[in-house]
Amino acid sequence: MMNADDNPSTEAEMIDDRILSFFQDGVRMIGLPKSLGEIYGVLYASPKPMTMQDLINRLGISKGSASQGLKMLRTLGAVRQVDYRDDRKTYFEADVELKKLVGGFIREEIRPHLKSGQDKLARLERELDKVDDPELKAFYEERIQRLGRWSGKANLVLPLLQKFLGE
Repeated sequence: MMNADDNPSTEAEMIDDRILSFFQDGVRMIGLPKSLGEIYGVLYASPKPMTMQDLINRLGISKGSASQGLKMLRTLGAVRQVDYRDDRKTYFEADVELKKLVGGFIREEIRPHLKSGQDKLARLERELDKVDDPELKAFYEERIQRLGRWSGKANLVLPLLQKFLGE
């Protein structure tokens, strides 16, 4: 795979590499695997749908990594399978609608994390009874309550964000 800092041989390759770098940085920021950004970036920059083998060849990744990445991107709504040419190969293209990308990320990544966090907070509250030191118990109670408020605010903001994006 060509690094964005290498000297590409054409202007189109330079633009492709810059787009790829943009998405690599984006997934790194939100804690998703680098390969997701690479796959999405290549599909986003491609004027034509691509097969999984095209992605493997372009990125130099394994078949398993490509397959797993495409599956996750499809679950997020970032990539879709399309009919292209009259052959039996499976082709993919990037979905470029921001509302779908953000909506899929919220649905598949953030909401489950928030739900898990609420369950953990409930367990923490139950475990507070085991803390004997009154000062320490008061400290933990305040911190757990604060986490609960943060979680509640996140649960209020997510639907507004989805509505704003038209999801």
